[in-house]
Amino acid sequence: MSGTAKKKVRIQKVQELSYELKVREAMNKKILTLNPRHTVVDVRKILKNRKISGLPIVEKGRLLGIISIEDLINCLASGTMDKGVTDIMSEKVVVLFSDEPLIHAIHKFDRYGYGRFPVADRDSGKLVGIITKQDIIRCLLKRLEELYHAEEYKGHRRYHVTSLFTDLSSDHTMLTLKYHVPGGDFKRAGERSDQLKEGLLTLGYTNDHIRRLIIAVLEAEMNLTIFTLGGDIIARIEPGKITVNVIDKGPGITDIALAMQPGYSTAPDFIRELGFGAGMGLPNIKRCTDEMKIDSCPGKGTNLEFSIGD
Repeated sequence: MSGTAKKKVRIQKVQELSYELKVREAMNKKILTLNPRHTVVDVRKILKNRKISGLPIVEKGRLLGIISIEDLINCLASGTMDKGVTDIMSEKVVVLFSDEPLIHAIHKFDRYGYGRFPVADRDSGKLVGIITKQDIIRCLLKRLEELYHAEEYKGHRRYHVTSLFTDLSSDHTMLTLKYHVPGGDFKRAGERSDQLKEGLLTLGYTNDHIRRLIIAVLEAEMNLTIFTLGGDIIARIEPGKITVNVIDKGPGITDIALAMQPGYSTAPDFIRELGFGAGMGLPNIKRCTDEMKIDSCPGKGTNLEFSIGD
């Protein structure tokens, strides 16, 4: 192997699931909450009896704040036990949305170090659940067990792409799959990646073979949704290689080297508040693929190309 050859990244099934599953599939829907009429004495009693480290403060389904064991300790230290929960709660709360990929929750646990996050419905803004690291682990283990017992993709109608290439008489055979991604439609984000995955499975590719590619396509689809008015994902399938072009007429990338730095993002605040724009899209695409290149013109758009081989 050449010293400059890129080492292939092995994507485990659990990593793929963290992209495919949504927060709502892991969250706990049985939410223990407080309302503004509760006092610090109530908080102390509930945290002690339930052996938990925090509680959301909710009024008419809407999250007002979070009160943690640290807030309680600080209150006890000051000797002000007669206060209401709204006097000591934290109002700046990091919220997850139920339709976010589970990988977003994993990143936020790593970033903030919190023990739990409240989960809200994106449309109504109402609290619909609570998620902890333990909830994520249980969800992933349960899904892995289900896939194992169901013999993942058993009975999936398959062609054999190798036979397709050899049976057709031509100098070079290529199959193209094209998908349009509308910009700003966060509820449908990830749909096209799922469709491409199903298409490749139908063609006889194994899940292990396409796992890296699908994660890269999902990251690219999210970028189309977040930063552009829409674009196309075009997968070209040929013997021994799958190449994907992601083309948009968006704002373009001014500094590609800077955009490739993990954590760098030009996403506006409202996008970050929606749970997107962490600045890991392009670095993850590069990590998951064998080859990647970007051609971008500010004000005109971007053509991102990446590929994986056998």
